[in-house]
Amino acid sequence: MTPKAFISYSWSSPAFRDQVRQWAERLSSDGVDIVLDQFDLKEGQDRYSYMERMVTDPSVTHVLMFSDKRYSEKANARESGVGTESQIISKEVYDKVEQSKFVPIVCEFSEKGEPYLPIFAASRIWLDFSTEESTNKNWERLVRHLFGKPLYEKPQTGKPPAYITNDSTAPSNAASGKFGVFKNAFLGGQKGTRAYRTDFLAACVSYVDELRPRPTIQIQNTEISQWIIDRFRKLTPIRNLIVDWVLLESGPDSSEEFEGALLEFLEHLVELRDRPEQVSSWSDFWYEGHQLFVFETFFYVVAALLKTGAFKTLNAVLMGSYMMPAHSTRGEKFESIGAFYAHTEKINSALTSENVKYHSQAIELIKRNADRSDITFAAIKEADALAYLATAIRGLWWYPQTHWYWGYGSTAQFFVRATQHRHFLKLATILGVPTGDELRKQFAEQKEKTAQSGWRGRNSFESLINLQNLDTVT
Repeated sequence: MTPKAFISYSWSSPAFRDQVRQWAERLSSDGVDIVLDQFDLKEGQDRYSYMERMVTDPSVTHVLMFSDKRYSEKANARESGVGTESQIISKEVYDKVEQSKFVPIVCEFSEKGEPYLPIFAASRIWLDFSTEESTNKNWERLVRHLFGKPLYEKPQTGKPPAYITNDSTAPSNAASGKFGVFKNAFLGGQKGTRAYRTDFLAACVSYVDELRPRPTIQIQNTEISQWIIDRFRKLTPIRNLIVDWVLLESGPDSSEEFEGALLEFLEHLVELRDRPEQVSSWSDFWYEGHQLFVFETFFYVVAALLKTGAFKTLNAVLMGSYMMPAHSTRGEKFESIGAFYAHTEKINSALTSENVKYHSQAIELIKRNADRSDITFAAIKEADALAYLATAIRGLWWYPQTHWYWGYGSTAQFFVRATQHRHFLKLATILGVPTGDELRKQFAEQKEKTAQSGWRGRNSFESLINLQNLDTVT
């Protein structure tokens, strides 16, 4: 429907009259049917009858009140033509408070910076046309209003998230506020950022720890599979804060202080994926939500470091070792990135209402939880491929569960680019291997030392990471 707008204004001066006509012509060129006395009021017509008819005419969808000092004075004093229009307009405004037919447009401000508006319009939302710059800034807003096409529309109300509908509650998230303090200090170059970072990371650890089940736990009105997923999703806010932190502070020249803080935090994650030390009696499924959270967060950290070009830090993360908790039953004091690895066979029923069996329930859950635009699920898949290669050249086990989510014949873009030597240097820094030939040599030497040699999809995954073509183009 074409909007029809009546323009109300004061003949304050010939210049202002010309300005109003130019605005009317511009609105007309934008598809608005304009009613303006300069165009439509003919000789012999009754001016006041014309104005009253235009204000009350149901075919007129909007009345634009171009208000300067003279307009507001005439309107408030009920003087001459503007005064007549104002009496009609104000009655319509007061009788129909909610309607958006009447649009005040401020064309002049007082010396105190207050807009010149009639009293009856002073409380209504107005547009600023007092300068050429402000007119251009607000023009689209006016046209969108006339056509009923706002820039932002209210979204449909969705379903409440699981943490609302689930009986168990999540702890208050103090980490969010502490991250804000750290971020402001870091970006502002303030002193004491180390302390703010420490407080933030401690709050993250505390949040995750509070959600670790204790022997007093009770699970009611839900399946075990759904309970695990709900526990996992309650930890998503911490995953996002950690990603925001890594994206903020990492880069090609990441500081040793940041790198040390990240590695220390990752060791805390290893500890938080299992039972607290004081818990001596538990069920296996109690900590699967935490294990999946740690697995997911590890992927996000790797993807974030890859995104910011923090390749030296990635080397420390992927090629280093992590101290196991004192009460760990794994038998080793230190582990590779395998310490972050997780899988589950307990949540399939909560993932689907049909008889579907996912190749990897863990990755299916992580895929559904991939709600960030800056770190997408595609980035998570590349992180998994990188973790696989980092372990494979050391003869360690890592089964890349995301391989089921790559299309046939797909190749990870990071590895495709590494065909060129200048891009391979990034991978060389990450893995600590100087050339593509040396990488392939180490891969081949370790291939048969790991249980991955029996994996049927291994050859196709080697193609996916572009193994044979790495560092072959100058």
